[in-house]
Amino acid sequence: MLKELKPSFKDKKVLVTGGTGLIGREVSRLLLELGAQVRVASLDKVKLDPNIDLVYGDLTNLDFCINQTKGIDYVLHLAGVKGSIEVTKAKPASFFVPLLMFNTNVLEAARRNNVKKLVYTSSIGAYSSAEVFIETENREGAPQDMFPGWAKRMAELQIQAYRQQYGLDWAVVRPCNVYGPGDNFDPVNAMVIPSLMMRIANGEKPLKVWGDGSAVRDFAYSTDVAIGTIQALHYGTRGDFVNLGSGLGYSIRKLVETMREFIDFEFEFDSSKPAGFPKRVMDISRAREWINYDPKTSLREGLENTWKWFLENKDEYLQKQNYFKL
Repeated sequence: MLKELKPSFKDKKVLVTGGTGLIGREVSRLLLELGAQVRVASLDKVKLDPNIDLVYGDLTNLDFCINQTKGIDYVLHLAGVKGSIEVTKAKPASFFVPLLMFNTNVLEAARRNNVKKLVYTSSIGAYSSAEVFIETENREGAPQDMFPGWAKRMAELQIQAYRQQYGLDWAVVRPCNVYGPGDNFDPVNAMVIPSLMMRIANGEKPLKVWGDGSAVRDFAYSTDVAIGTIQALHYGTRGDFVNLGSGLGYSIRKLVETMREFIDFEFEFDSSKPAGFPKRVMDISRAREWINYDPKTSLREGLENTWKWFLENKDEYLQKQNYFKL
């Protein structure tokens, strides 16, 4: 899928912020395959490919960001703070403030050091509420994910300011609910898929699933989104943003039943618990047209890969920076 881009990345010096995360580690792996010289900046104490220059450091420090972007050709800014809806509501400042600082420092450092290209990963949560998200719609009104959504929108606005003042044409992508190897499996603040897998592994019987199972979500596999992110960097997003999702809607019931196809567990739905928005699915037509985005991974394949990785790395989340404990 990316082979045709190899001449554009071979021997390029590339910085991936958040390169130890869910999307970032796949981006870093794929960039190595394209012949790039990859540096990752992170506070996570996890192991990556030895060919990656893993730098331990804090993106809330502008001087650190300036040092890490010196001599860099491309920046893929994927660093973020990930947590469940519950923990986000309980600790909004732990989400909002670091994101603002990451984004401000990385963007300014990239500008000062004349980075040629940068791509920023925003979020589906930056949209106002809707059932189907299209880039030309739902741009007004408050984001559905209040504080994380505003932080992402602020970064998008910062990029517009850099474009207007300095002529920098940086790309922006909005991923949906991404899952895969390297996800956050912290039982306190994990998202739906890693949370369910962790509870299954811990022997919860029956597994209690919030809601009645009818809520529909767009679940995209991390490798597909990583490919789309690299393609967005290469092709650009024309002064706007593109959606990166599967383009398909899966009910929570379908998700759980698909997991049951290769994991032995019992489950029941708890309709007394909130299920969230009835439907959240991304339209990916623009990404297909603009950046040749074409997600290939089926839900079953992606879930199996994630489960296998999790069984071998159950405690990796303990080595990751947890902003909700600060």
